[in-house]
Amino acid sequence: MGQFLAGFTVLSALLAGGAMYYLQVYAFYEEVNATGDDVQLVSLVSGAREPILFDDYEAIDAYSSPIRFRACFTTPMSQSLLTETYVAFEDAEPRNAPGWFDCFDAEALGAEINEGTALTFLGQKNIAYGVDQVVAITEDGRGYIWHELNECGEKAYDGSPVGEACPPRDEFEGNN
Repeated sequence: MGQFLAGFTVLSALLAGGAMYYLQVYAFYEEVNATGDDVQLVSLVSGAREPILFDDYEAIDAYSSPIRFRACFTTPMSQSLLTETYVAFEDAEPRNAPGWFDCFDAEALGAEINEGTALTFLGQKNIAYGVDQVVAITEDGRGYIWHELNECGEKAYDGSPVGEACPPRDEFEGNN
C-alpha cells in the first residue's frame, strides 16, 4: 500500500508540474496578426502615437497579463531619424519571451541596449493600468516591442499606495 501511495504522489506531482509548465509557457499565448499600424511611437512634437514603417511583424500576446505581449519586426528607419522624432524610453529592461518565440531574445536585446546599439522608445504610455509599451530598435533595423510596468504599475502591483500622480484605476477597467 505504501508503494502505491508513494507512486501516486510522485505521479501526481509530475502531472501537476507538467501542467503548470504548459500553462505558463504555451497555454495562454496567442499569435497576433499585423493590422498595418502595429508599430507606433510617441512623437516628440505632438505627444501622439504615430505609426512607423515596418516589415516582418511577428507578435504574441496573452489575455492573462498585460505584460506578456512581445513582438519583433524590421524597419528601414534610421536610429538618428527616430531619436530626432520620437520620445525615448529610459531604463528599459526587456522581459523574457517563451523559448518557442524565437525572434525575441531578451538577454541579447538587453546587451544591445546596454551597449547603445539598440535604442528604446515609448510606444504608448499606460497601454493598460500601470503598463507602458516599449519599442527597441537596433542599428541594423531589427525592432522589438514589449510591455513594462511603469512607476504606477510597480506601486499598484506590490501593494504600495499609488498616490495622486497615478491615474485612477477605474479609467482602465476593460483595457487589461
